[in-house]
Amino acid sequence: MRDARSFLRSLFDAAIQSAQPALCVEPFLPQKPPRGRFVVIGAGKASAAMARAVEDHWDGPLEGLVITRYGYSVPCEHINIVEAAHPVPDEKGLEAARRMMEYVADLGEDDEVLCLISGGGSALMPLPLDGISLVEKQAVNKALLASGASITEMNCVRRHLSAIKGGRLAAQCYPARLTTLMISDVPGDNPMDIASGPTVADPTTCAEALDIIERYRLALPQSVMTALGSAASESLKAGDERLSKASHHIVAAPQMALEAAASLARAEGLEAHILGDSLEGEARDVGTVMAGMVRQIASREQPFAKPCLLLSGGETTVTLKGKGRGGRNVEFLLSLAIGLDGLQGVHALAGDTDGVDGVEEIAGAIATPSTIRRAFNRGMNPRKELANNNGHGFFEALGDSVITGPTMTNVNDFRAILIT
Repeated sequence: MRDARSFLRSLFDAAIQSAQPALCVEPFLPQKPPRGRFVVIGAGKASAAMARAVEDHWDGPLEGLVITRYGYSVPCEHINIVEAAHPVPDEKGLEAARRMMEYVADLGEDDEVLCLISGGGSALMPLPLDGISLVEKQAVNKALLASGASITEMNCVRRHLSAIKGGRLAAQCYPARLTTLMISDVPGDNPMDIASGPTVADPTTCAEALDIIERYRLALPQSVMTALGSAASESLKAGDERLSKASHHIVAAPQMALEAAASLARAEGLEAHILGDSLEGEARDVGTVMAGMVRQIASREQPFAKPCLLLSGGETTVTLKGKGRGGRNVEFLLSLAIGLDGLQGVHALAGDTDGVDGVEEIAGAIATPSTIRRAFNRGMNPRKELANNNGHGFFEALGDSVITGPTMTNVNDFRAILIT
């Protein structure tokens, strides 16, 4: 086996490659053109690459509008690609979401819509309910991101404040036939949580959204609280006639990425164990638990014999208390490194498959047996850096950041721990 750093990076690259739209979109395209218009819409970090895959493989006329993150645009001939902000929405996203709703407003029964949804789509389609401004919607997003709420909880609140999510985009497309292709970035691959489910039924209620706000003691604008108390904020439920012609398919998911990495490891003669594709919880707590598991393997070869590779995915959370430069993957990795405290023979990589951990254009980082020692030699106290949520600052100073640039996909977090 090659050196640990290059090996771990190759696993991360394999995971990202397995979820490329060029590979996973074509098998799910409609079999033939409709009698009417064929309209392509969508939003997310992978949506532009998905749109390009559609154009490359579709035999017939098409048109459309897709929203992606700044820097994630892919040239298309017939589908208009708009870039907007993520994770905090901006005016470009608001305008594009409004245009999308107008685009599909007059479709008929002979028309067909292909909706391309991937992670990040929720922030990229910030069309709030009447009475809520974009500034207020931005305040909600910022509060949720800093609260420690899970992605499921955040999306519950977002769906009930939106004029496009929670099935409302599907309702706007009716009576046209609607097929949604999804690249999942959420634990459990629940369609209602992928970009807050703009084209699927939502079983959650406004009351649940209010409970989440109370649970995390979020101070939100009065207009938001008023909206959540009104019938207008309720999302579409199963059985709604406007969803009767809508279907969806998950074309790529975290499990696929983990299996791609595991296959590569096994091809190089290393036993790989997938611990789960939907691990959640505070990133630093997950790091501490993983460190304990690694120590058991290293010292007692339980529950796995070494050498081996531990793989996991999902989406942890970070409750912001410090003022550092952080993200959930580097928060996990720093906590893991502290828990291992220089344990020999253990290397780890944690990164976001979209290439952006938190708000930094850094995917994640690599930890080695020398991480803690090198940090102290540079005058850094790892525990203080963790308390300040400064994972990116910490690993960047050590030269251990992992930078991919825009990956054009997003199947959530990737964690690999090599134990030799």
